[in-house]
Amino acid sequence: MEKIYLDHSATTPLDPQVLKKMQPYLTDIFGNASSLHSFGQEAIKGVDWAREQLANLFGCKFKEVIFTSGATESNNLVLRGLLMAFRNAKKESSSAKAPEDKKFHIITSKIEHPAILEVCQELVKEGLAEVTFVNVDSNGVVKINEIKEAIKDNTILVSIMYVNNEIGTIQPIRKIGEIVEKANLKRRPKSEVRSPKDLYDKIYFHTDAVQAVNYCPMKADYLKTDFITISGHKIYGPKGIGALYIKEGTPIKSIIFGGHQEYNIRPGTYNVAGIVGLGVAIELVNKEQTEINDKIGKLRDKLIAGLTKKIPDTQINGNLEKRVPGNANISFLGAEGESMLLMLDLEGIAVSTGSACASGSLEPSHVLRAMDIPAEDCHASLRFTLGKGTTAKEIDRVIEVLPAIVKRLREMSPLKRKN
Repeated sequence: MEKIYLDHSATTPLDPQVLKKMQPYLTDIFGNASSLHSFGQEAIKGVDWAREQLANLFGCKFKEVIFTSGATESNNLVLRGLLMAFRNAKKESSSAKAPEDKKFHIITSKIEHPAILEVCQELVKEGLAEVTFVNVDSNGVVKINEIKEAIKDNTILVSIMYVNNEIGTIQPIRKIGEIVEKANLKRRPKSEVRSPKDLYDKIYFHTDAVQAVNYCPMKADYLKTDFITISGHKIYGPKGIGALYIKEGTPIKSIIFGGHQEYNIRPGTYNVAGIVGLGVAIELVNKEQTEINDKIGKLRDKLIAGLTKKIPDTQINGNLEKRVPGNANISFLGAEGESMLLMLDLEGIAVSTGSACASGSLEPSHVLRAMDIPAEDCHASLRFTLGKGTTAKEIDRVIEVLPAIVKRLREMSPLKRKN
């Protein structure tokens, strides 16, 4: 049976060009990149080359790129590391603006990845921060006016994802950056930092850009961000490696200890092969992005047109205008998402469900619920995410197979919808 993979937002296959460049660092170039001898120096050359690729991606300085194990660690580092820097400064000096009887304040959205949401929830439980979770509209786009209204005198961070992992919506990151920029000008009329204490009289802006790298502009100055998170395995690179852009001068404390790597921000022995693999993946994005995105977008539109024509009572979740080309999130009303997923898998077709059932939870997708989609329709959703290896033949196969599956499940459902 030919297997079809349409779950690229979960992870992507390793590009052969990435593997080829990594292989010497898994065998011959095995030295510890922190060592001073020739074995270590040969390894650090690979790390430096990859860092240069990331610096080009972000349009930033070499030293503003930090390598991590992935997006989850990077997001934790931003949220906890910035908060710890502010708390330490507050203890050492009364110059920090936040009043003593208030916690520091973070603003994020209701549709973030758990690597943001769960960290924020833990910070609240630990009594370290207060968090505002702003709403999204019916298309899954963050309501930027709510961000503006949520800013307070003790706000230190706004964290909004660039592209949503479930519905593919592209958030207005630059506009949000402008809001943060204006708020900072009110706090400190002159834009330049006059003294170290001014670092703690500023709102910082972070975007989790894991799902955006393949599709969207990534220059930090354009986006007006202080932090950007990316991950290797979402862009045809290896798993277990990620990167974090940290704007020079941004206060942040390490959240793990045991070494001095990555400018004393992220200690630990360098994953040289992974870092090199991430660098190659970024290099390929820069070369292939336009052509591949055009191809993927046409195939995604073919998939949506075919399924909606053959399957009645369907609903596209999210706005196709403000969406990356590889994502289609569709509710097949009256059919259960996890059952569709499993039946497609038996046909050799891998997709994802918009419901969280596949992870062992009976709760519907928090993203779709934030868009005010009824719970039963959330449970009826599937996420199709295409990649650069997806073919028209594969799309035709999905369009051929899925209608019968949906029809069967609807007939079995105790809650049959009226046509």
